[in-house]
Amino acid sequence: MERAIDTQLEELKKTILLMGGHVEKSLMLVTTALLAKDITMFGEVHEIEKRINEDHVLVDSMCMNVIAKQGPVAKDLRLILSVIKINNDLERMGDQAVNISYSGKDYLGRKPIVSQLGDIEKMSEIAGRMVKGSLDCFVRGDTEQAKKILMMDDEIDALKAKVFLDATAHMKLHPEDVEAGLDLILIARNLERLGDHATNIAEDVIFAITGRDVRHGGKFG
Repeated sequence: MERAIDTQLEELKKTILLMGGHVEKSLMLVTTALLAKDITMFGEVHEIEKRINEDHVLVDSMCMNVIAKQGPVAKDLRLILSVIKINNDLERMGDQAVNISYSGKDYLGRKPIVSQLGDIEKMSEIAGRMVKGSLDCFVRGDTEQAKKILMMDDEIDALKAKVFLDATAHMKLHPEDVEAGLDLILIARNLERLGDHATNIAEDVIFAITGRDVRHGGKFG
């Protein structure tokens, strides 16, 4: 027999997925805008952020409603707590995409450092896979795939370090490109943080399904 809480939890999952779709689109837009040198696309990112913020408030309200009216216990409560944390991570991802749009717009107004864009594109691609993958894990309750998402964080961290080192080396040789180099470093830093938030979601999936806390070096079990 289906419980009343099951219907509400499914609605929560659907709303989180919709919010995640907005985050994925936002990340795709800022990357495309940067690579295509199309400043007009950055404006769409700000519009999407408004929707993400609306979703953020809605999900919190839905979670509070389930807790207040259904009195969830054990696994249901873990799921709701995880949704609350995932909701916050997705909202922060929207903020990161907006940060990238600001830095990207500044960068496109300067002489480009073309050699760095390849790594930025790779970072965006990995971050996008991490966001989509972590949300897929959440919907399916797939802890094994969630563990793979955690491993992908090392890739994006390594690329961020490479962008920082390469941009710094370039700026030393070409002081006139300092501002453009700093823009790229800021873009890479925000992409790396996007990856961190996707990692948080994967950790929350593992907690929701198994009850194990794998943050800060905790064991998968």
